[in-house]
Amino acid sequence: MTRDQVAERYARFARVEAPGRSALYTDWANGVATDASACDVIARLPADRRQPPLVFALARLRGAPEAGYAAFAAWLVEHGDELVADASVRSLQTNEPQRSAVLLPALSMIDAPIALIELGASAGLCLLPDRYSYRYAGAARVDLDPAGGESSVVLSCDLRGARVPELRMPKIVWRAGLDLRPLDPSDDADRRFATALVWPGETGRVERIVSALEIAAHERLRIESGDATDPAALARLIEGAPAEASIVVTTPGLLPHVPRAGRERLFETIADLREREHGRVHWISLDPPGLHDRWTTPVDASVWPGFVLSLNELVLAAADPLGAWVEWRAG
Repeated sequence: MTRDQVAERYARFARVEAPGRSALYTDWANGVATDASACDVIARLPADRRQPPLVFALARLRGAPEAGYAAFAAWLVEHGDELVADASVRSLQTNEPQRSAVLLPALSMIDAPIALIELGASAGLCLLPDRYSYRYAGAARVDLDPAGGESSVVLSCDLRGARVPELRMPKIVWRAGLDLRPLDPSDDADRRFATALVWPGETGRVERIVSALEIAAHERLRIESGDATDPAALARLIEGAPAEASIVVTTPGLLPHVPRAGRERLFETIADLREREHGRVHWISLDPPGLHDRWTTPVDASVWPGFVLSLNELVLAAADPLGAWVEWRAG
């Protein structure tokens, strides 16, 4: 049964997720889906560590040849024990500073100094939106740079549709993150893992992530180890925020990786915080349209493009999951 589940998962990845992003991963996933020996190796991993992008990234880190499936399959069978060991300490984490380009319109709506908290922060690359430069094009042309000039990380984003959001640099006075397994942007092993998670064929992402890691290492970000759905863990972070700042909690792309019970617990925690703090706490999320029904504006998942960008459960925009475009839908 487990072998069949692995095969089905990899077949779906090859059919739905990998095409157009990585020809190599499409080939590897197709091969795994029809290879009992490969499925048996992957089935030895914990159930929550069998995702194709994680397995393939860990294999590449260990030296799997970036060649056709036959070479990968031979490596996988020979190095299965190493893969199992690595999966016990590594989990799938999306380190994509480009997401800041679609979070910025929501942050622009907070007219106060911001204490920024990211749940599922990984290496903290989305905790630095005021350290990046932005080049918006499409429905309008907007260029934004940090106060010191153009950043080493320049994010290009397409503004789709007829509506254009207000875009301005947020005033972030404090920042912190929470993650089950934080990555240290100054640690060589963590940096290699962060870049290995980029799929072969995705041009520009490795260079962007490397530059963002440099900024994050310089900032010496506070990223604590903990469960984002644990009310006490979030409360500890909030206690350290400046009293005069508005607290903005972000969950960009986090919720799909959280079991339903944990998501419901997090929803309740944020709602309680917002009520207790009398409007001082805000929540910005970037989620798949069919994931939950917390939004105050109806979302038809069957026709909604991309993810849903929301502020305090109000739908603001449709957006690319990794930040390449945003289509503003709020008034």
